[in-house]
Amino acid sequence: MPGKSRKAKFALAACSSLALLATACTGQSGAGASDDASKETTLTFWHAWSAPSEVKAVKDLVAGFEKTHPHIHVDVVGNMTDDKMNQALRTGGAKAPDVISSFTTNSVGKFCSSGALVDLDPFFEKSGIDPQRTFPKAMSEYTRFEGNRCTVPLLGDAYGLYYNKTAFKKAGITSPPKTWSEFEKDAEKLTIPQGDTYQQLGFMPNYHGWETTTEHYLGQFSPKYFDRNGKSNVAKDPAFAQAFTVQKKLVDSLGGYRKLETYRSKLGDEWGPKHPFHTGQVAMQLDGEWRLGMALATKPKFGIGVAPLPVPDDRADEYGKGYITGTIAGIAATSRKQNAAWELVKYISTNTDAVVNFSNAIHNVPSTLAALKSPKLKYDPRFKTFLEIAANPDSTTAPASVNGGVYLTTIQQFGYDYESGKATDLRKGLRETARQIDTDIAQAK
Repeated sequence: MPGKSRKAKFALAACSSLALLATACTGQSGAGASDDASKETTLTFWHAWSAPSEVKAVKDLVAGFEKTHPHIHVDVVGNMTDDKMNQALRTGGAKAPDVISSFTTNSVGKFCSSGALVDLDPFFEKSGIDPQRTFPKAMSEYTRFEGNRCTVPLLGDAYGLYYNKTAFKKAGITSPPKTWSEFEKDAEKLTIPQGDTYQQLGFMPNYHGWETTTEHYLGQFSPKYFDRNGKSNVAKDPAFAQAFTVQKKLVDSLGGYRKLETYRSKLGDEWGPKHPFHTGQVAMQLDGEWRLGMALATKPKFGIGVAPLPVPDDRADEYGKGYITGTIAGIAATSRKQNAAWELVKYISTNTDAVVNFSNAIHNVPSTLAALKSPKLKYDPRFKTFLEIAANPDSTTAPASVNGGVYLTTIQQFGYDYESGKATDLRKGLRETARQIDTDIAQAK
């Protein structure tokens, strides 16, 4: 399940890989797209999946490729961390991967700018494939940096709203909220105080919550993180101030930061069966597509509804969108078999049946427009919400940066300070956050 691994490794992978990739080779003697892909050859493919069912799904995906390309053999190596991949991409060598797949979309900027992975646009052009017509808009965006498309999407994650249908009925709520003002009212209706705690909380708004990160909230406000010159837009784009303001208002209206944090600290783990949405302790949950299967596995005593996350009132016409991220794949610049490697990358990322079968096995969102509409997809009817979010052209993602996800960590840190009351001047805080982001990017360059 990519969502789990990405979140757990986010900060470490976004930062620790920078030093390694900063000195990445852009190629070695003999590296490049000069091999004959029609000749017998063996590729090495590194990926990050580790669960037995996921590892099997990857092997089945590769087996499908080998069946259609009998002269190309693939050695598959799983459970590879970004640190290991970055080291191998830097040093190259006979045992280094030709193709890699990473959960960390935040590394795309560094992968592309350092030359660790090759630009795939020439391969797409030669194959007659238009990436913008092939992949959903947000996925196409997060696989490139400054004109360099050095990665492709390989399944994705879409974020939406889960809600307790039984709690909704008891509160007299007939349908999921579509706008933020409706969401605020419903969250309050669904909150049942119990002394200095809660019998039921309508929604856990705190940034330390389960997937309620700043970038996931911000996705509904469609912010422009950087201006044309690559400078942080955090203090200039009103979407940022709007997002922080409405989140803080919700925190205060549901009991305040300290009361919410005290309640949160006593709730179950995000990845365990006692997740507070599973147990009914939280009535609404911002989460990815994987949560549905996890929640159903606990056999909850209430009906589960799924809908897109609400949008700001002034963007009501964009209801149906969501935040998108996902797994990426690319070709090592040090590979001496780049044409053969492209055949593998092209198959796993653009072959409709291959993407559909992989999605059915992994239970993540397909990463091509054709696969999203395939009748061969097998899913719970509620999963369709995430397919629609992924295909929605208004859905958003966080843009790639030369220093990975450091800018997102900086924004999140300000979020912690603002919701807790440590920072009280929103405008000043956003200006300081922008300056820090610009300083970090300048140093990375």
